[in-house]
Amino acid sequence: MTEPALILVCKKPAPGIGKQRLTARLGIETTQKVADALLACALEDACDWPGPVVIAPANVEDVEWARALSAPVTSPVTVVPQGTGNLGQRLNALDQTLRAQGMKQLVFIGSDSPGLDSADYATTREALQHADIVLIPARDGGVVLMANRYTWPDLSPLPWSSDQLGAALINACRNARQTVKTLRPGTDVDEMEDLVRLVSLLQRDSRPARCALLELTQNIISTLKIANA
Repeated sequence: MTEPALILVCKKPAPGIGKQRLTARLGIETTQKVADALLACALEDACDWPGPVVIAPANVEDVEWARALSAPVTSPVTVVPQGTGNLGQRLNALDQTLRAQGMKQLVFIGSDSPGLDSADYATTREALQHADIVLIPARDGGVVLMANRYTWPDLSPLPWSSDQLGAALINACRNARQTVKTLRPGTDVDEMEDLVRLVSLLQRDSRPARCALLELTQNIISTLKIANA
């Protein structure tokens, strides 16, 4: 299978699970609404992907949930649960599993980068024909997309969830003698400031899930302004 596959690495949104920095500002209920809206944006991308799609839930118990998520996706969909360990170990295991199934070009995304658009994905697919690794760095030092033509190096020692991740990932790939292409930076959503940034980022985005996320974000910001007045 030579056409690139989109790999959505995700967690099932649940109260108090993930996005702890947002929870500290918004509370559990509102943060879960944000997580649901972000996941809908990632699924929107999966629906538009011109090739095979993989949904990789964090837990094997969530396989049926992931299969239900895949219902609107018209491309062939495979559900592969993540393994154990830190994110680097889980990505290494996913990479090996998918290559064993015949997939060769893999494009990994999470569920918190709604700024990704068709141009980003098209540029990634094109760059992947010439580079071993293609990355879209996050403005906070992380990454919002990571694609590869060959097996990842050992990702387990990388500083996941830190502003040093992007640089460490590039170094690890280059130390493994892999060529790396970085594209224009993107935005992921970890902090309240990231959520505020979405207002301008999504203002002209007509995709339905992005419109819903924009409306939710504007309502949250308005509510916070009133509460702090």
